[in-house]
Amino acid sequence: MNRREFLKRSMVVVAGMAVPAAALHLIDPKQLLAAKPELRWAFLVDAYKCVGCGFCVKACKLENEVPYDANVSRTWVERYVVKKDGEVLIDSPKAARDGFTTKKIEVGEGKFREVKDEDIEKAFFVPKLCNQCENPPCVQVCPVGATYSTADGVVLVDRKWCIGCGYCIMGCPYGVRFFHPVHKTAEKCNFCYHRITKGMKSACVDACPFGARQIGNLRDPDDPVTKIIMTERVGILKEEYGTKPQVYYIGLSKEVR
Repeated sequence: MNRREFLKRSMVVVAGMAVPAAALHLIDPKQLLAAKPELRWAFLVDAYKCVGCGFCVKACKLENEVPYDANVSRTWVERYVVKKDGEVLIDSPKAARDGFTTKKIEVGEGKFREVKDEDIEKAFFVPKLCNQCENPPCVQVCPVGATYSTADGVVLVDRKWCIGCGYCIMGCPYGVRFFHPVHKTAEKCNFCYHRITKGMKSACVDACPFGARQIGNLRDPDDPVTKIIMTERVGILKEEYGTKPQVYYIGLSKEVR
């Protein structure tokens, strides 16, 4: 029996045991942040500027080696169509990799629905990605420590340790995690950590022609992203979960889930 098989069989026992307070203390994000207080990565999405072109999704797939034609993606763009009668339709065909080339709304695989222009109250696009939570449930539920938080606030996945149990995928309230179709391990956005730690922007930020995506350092009061977050009206997704996400939105509509 190899290591992965052993851990897969033993995780059922681990999951049924109460997690000791000491273990929770070791993964406390506040403790991790204290190790490097001068840097805390944050992401800013301007929904007013997003046109649903899909350039960000293409760039992300190519940069992070997620199979181009696979129906999974580290980041995606959702289209919201709000009708005058209050009905809300949401779709993201192929994660919006190719943009939105038709007015028809995808309501299922191979199924589409057409909405008349006169019936639409408003329509808009919303990019989604990992929220790099300050209190990440995915870190807490991983039985082998494959998912962890860095000192500068980014949640990473170590493929060498991941056993593919799927707890982190089920535990994420934002639905950002998936199984990598090649590596068979948990996968998600990591803010292009290999790029930002070298002074570069994430691939999706570089690819956006309209400035709808920005990344910056929350600890730097002069950072353009920090200035916006601290002085303008911004929102976060699913605040009620208490995860303290570090992806902030300008123009976040109440219909966004």
